[in-house]
Amino acid sequence: MSPTPTGRLFRTGTGSDLVLSRTFRAPAKDVWASITESDRTALWFGPWEGEAAPGRTIKVQMAFEEQTPWCEMRIDACDPPRRLALSTTDESGTWRLELSLLETDGSTELRLVHHLVSEEGIGEIGPGWEYYLDMLVAAREGSPGPDFTDYHPSMKGYFDELSTS
Repeated sequence: MSPTPTGRLFRTGTGSDLVLSRTFRAPAKDVWASITESDRTALWFGPWEGEAAPGRTIKVQMAFEEQTPWCEMRIDACDPPRRLALSTTDESGTWRLELSLLETDGSTELRLVHHLVSEEGIGEIGPGWEYYLDMLVAAREGSPGPDFTDYHPSMKGYFDELSTS
């Protein structure tokens, strides 16, 4: 498999937004369940536990990373089934993420926005999000998940180039 990178980079007044999207032939409510229900997120990203609500922090297991670590994610905003904003802090810094859904004529576009403070490391970040979104596609279709080696390092140059454009 040789996936094609789809991410786009937009400069903002506070940094840059890395934007990736996928479209599903499903209502927004069903796609929303795939990104918010622990048993369904476990299929493509990892399970989570805790009391989910705006302002609350949940624990998320990154089930497809080495050593399957747990991390804390703060729910910054939640407007079902349209928008979910999350933030987490790790050794790489603070990550601010936003997932939005737009349903049109029986299809739903999922748009993931990673609000970047710096474009440093985009060559690793972009391929990772492409992989996870394709994991979501595979989970929803019931097909085998992709292999991360098809995403990195092959997509690194594409994303590095976005940051120099």
